Amino acid sequence: MNRRGFLRTAAALPLMQSLLPDLAAAEDVYPSRTITMIVPFPAGGQADLAARPIAAALERILGKAVIVDNRAGGAGGSVGNAQAARAAPDGYTLLMTLSSLAVLPEADRLFGRPVAYEVSQFTPIARVLADPTLLAVPASSPWRTLKDLVDDALRRPGEIPYGSSGPYGTLHVAMEMFASSAGIRLLHVPFRGAGPALTALLGGTVQAIAAAPGTLKPQVDDGRLRVLANWGASRVPSFPDVPTFIELGYRDVEMYIWAGLFGQRAIPSGIVKRLREAMAQAATSPEVLKTFAAVGSVVAYQDAPEFAKFIDADSARLIAAVQRIGKVE
Repeated sequence: MNRRGFLRTAAALPLMQSLLPDLAAAEDVYPSRTITMIVPFPAGGQADLAARPIAAALERILGKAVIVDNRAGGAGGSVGNAQAARAAPDGYTLLMTLSSLAVLPEADRLFGRPVAYEVSQFTPIARVLADPTLLAVPASSPWRTLKDLVDDALRRPGEIPYGSSGPYGTLHVAMEMFASSAGIRLLHVPFRGAGPALTALLGGTVQAIAAAPGTLKPQVDDGRLRVLANWGASRVPSFPDVPTFIELGYRDVEMYIWAGLFGQRAIPSGIVKRLREAMAQAATSPEVLKTFAAVGSVVAYQDAPEFAKFIDADSARLIAAVQRIGKVE
């Protein structure tokens, strides 16, 4: 640089320095661009059901596009969870995932595999849903009660196929928890998510699945599926005639498919605060409440501190269940 150019630059420095606080403030405004919400399952399952109305509500509240990205790489959601864990902690890649978040690393350890991610890599932002799992079979099946299914499975060990969202995903653990308690052996057929598992059930490829009420209600209302039992501690309002496993004598069979929003561990606290505020509005917005009610799900919103405590308690119970079940395919 020649002397004249240097002097021009030097003369401009005070003006540039005066603008720096404004530039920094502009960069601190969140969000300033599109947000991606990773759903580690295909469309049609509980995580996707939670993500889409919430994403639409967040768009209205935050004023920026929120894109739902179904990364259905299989492995019970482990692939998508790991991708979200590795994303930049800047608030522009979020994760809407299920209760299997804590189970999948434990399954990796159980089989001696490299752990794809750890729960500690995430910051909980808010819980959206916490539906009990329901056991569904085709309406054309001979099983009208849970006892009918158990008696048939005792006669034909390992022959009745059920679908899941992948090994040690939420739906797999629920079914194995039931099978272990009932003393029966079923045939596990894993899919890339609850949506494909439901399609397989409707198509006759499998004969049973565990799924959330919102996933099953339209098919039950159409007369295509029958629900035999409920993994919750109490009956589901949208399925008031369906007994719980606990009512039927299976005291240790309890499972919920919760869906919640997460960021990365190092996400700035200011962004977490903004997202928590936005989620509090989104989860109670009339549009979200109406969408969930239409499929028989009830918003089960929890803010970050309560959600973190809930995750700790629920994860301990699920990890103990996985250890009790042991290695299954």
